[in-house]
This record gives sequence, structure tokens and C-alpha cells, in this order.
Amino acid sequence: MFSRAAKDEATSERIRAARPDGFTWATPQEMADANAEVYMPISAEGGKLLYNLVRAARPATVVEFGTSFGISTLHLAAAVRDNGKGRVISSELSADKVAAARRTFAETGLDDLITVLQGDARDTLAGVDGTVDFLLLDGWKDLCLPVLRLLEPRLAPGTLVVTDDVDLPALAPCLDYVRDPRNGYQSVTFPVEDGMEISCRL
Repeated sequence: MFSRAAKDEATSERIRAARPDGFTWATPQEMADANAEVYMPISAEGGKLLYNLVRAARPATVVEFGTSFGISTLHLAAAVRDNGKGRVISSELSADKVAAARRTFAETGLDDLITVLQGDARDTLAGVDGTVDFLLLDGWKDLCLPVLRLLEPRLAPGTLVVTDDVDLPALAPCLDYVRDPRNGYQSVTFPVEDGMEISCRL
């Protein structure tokens, strides 16, 4: 999957060439549909970090915003499996990516631990029951803060929130929020690929 994801830049160039007006006025769903072939994966080192964090935290419920083709989801679910308890709930807008990810989860034998919710995460994740014990924010960057605020009432003290791609400008509002102690987080940037923010709910 990482080998296929290595072609993302060429795929994105082809998509941009077909849309000379860009995505300025596109909805999240339109952007997801247009980028249905683009993997947008977490890095290999980022995946290892996620695995280690989940192994250490031993969360009962892991929630992921942004499944894409499921590379990060596989790391999360492998850690849940090796912990011997827990589940992973992920949300993805692209129907094509949801179908592809579900096939991969079945092939790897992790599908019994993973639930993929298709649709806007602001709607699908609103229905998640119980507490959220570990949260990965890796969907559209301008939606990371709204998704975090949506799930915030379900974050117990000590819950880890991991946000990927701290170098992307669109993530700034979310980073500003978790880096401000007044909002109830202790946050640190981890230098892996485009950077991951690890925030502990206080």
C-alpha cells in the first residue's frame, strides 16, 4: 500500500490539471470524490508511533477521522488486536475508499475489530456510543477542530488525541486550540514526516 501511495503526487497533479479552478468552492464531499484515488497515507514511522501509543494506552475505543485506504487504521487495529481488547471506529467520506479499505481489512483479518462509517464525520461520529479513549485526526484539516470539539465531551482525562500533518496551514486552528492550555490539553509536536501533534486531555 505504501508503494501505491508513493504515486500520490502524480495522481494529484492529474486531478489538479483536470480542475484548473482548483477546489476553492468545493464541499468536503466533492473533494473526497475528486481525490478517491489518492492514498494520503500516514508515514511508515507515523504508523509505528500510532501502534506504540495504542499499545501503551490500551484504549477500549479508538476513533479515527479520515480512513482513506486504511493504512493508519491497520496500525491502530493491529495494536488493538495485540492488546487483546478494544475496537476501532473510523469515518470516511469517499465511498470508493470505504469499499477498498473494507476489502483490505478483511484480507488482513482485522475486519472484526474495525467499523468504517461512511459519510461526513461530523454526522457519523456524533453517533459513537460511550467514551472515546484514543482519537486520531487525519481527515480534511479544516474539519479537524470541528470533529475534535464534537467528540470532546467524550474524552476522559488522560485520553490521547493525535493530529497528523502539523506542517499543513489548514491545520492551524486545530493546533492553536490544543496548544492553548486553557482548552484543557498538554500538547507536544512529534517530528515524524510532516509532524504529528500528540495532545493529552487534562
